Amino acid sequence: MAPTYDIEHLLLAQPSTRTVAGVDEVGRGAWAGPVTVCAVVTDLSEPPSGLTDSKQISAARRTPLAEELAGWAAGIGFGEATHTEIDELGMTEALRRAARRALEALPVRPDAVILDGKHDYIGPPWPVRLEVKGDAASISVAAASVLAKVRRDAYMGTIGCEEYGFADNAGYPSPLHQEALARLGPTPHHRLSWSYLDDLPRWRHLKHHRDPLVGEGQASLFG
Repeated sequence: MAPTYDIEHLLLAQPSTRTVAGVDEVGRGAWAGPVTVCAVVTDLSEPPSGLTDSKQISAARRTPLAEELAGWAAGIGFGEATHTEIDELGMTEALRRAARRALEALPVRPDAVILDGKHDYIGPPWPVRLEVKGDAASISVAAASVLAKVRRDAYMGTIGCEEYGFADNAGYPSPLHQEALARLGPTPHHRLSWSYLDDLPRWRHLKHHRDPLVGEGQASLFG
């Protein structure tokens, strides 16, 4: 089913809510590069054709759709947290910072936020409505998911490191990426606090050991 404005209308029915933003992130599970968050405000008009969860849209269609969304949305804000911030602060705090940067970049401050997922990583003072699979249910969140994905993928395609295939895998652990890591070690763009390094004896001395009181760990993904 295509996303709708049902959640937006529910929130806008509250007297104190005049503007609603949809928020989604991309890059949480990557081994390299930033995490990117997008916030989108709409005027509740009909969205460009084919809008849905970005994971359900081909790469060939996502880029032109993002261009359409850029001209259609009433407001778009992007925020990012670097791989260094992820290493120093943990993913939850990195997401919080990226999301707040995205919300603060909007042309108008939203009165409510629809956040994809089941964990509120934004926190006060933003009033957050959590929505599991929100990128498939809410038009605002779906737009944010597409815009975030296209922006981050485009960035990852510009940083080189061709042996790792970042232009194709965007820093996620593809077979090519894993092979290059085992052979060449991490690049300056890799997240060094993550436990994939535990599976690489030649390179595990490079692992960044974060203060256990800050952030959270990352499960090993090497198979």
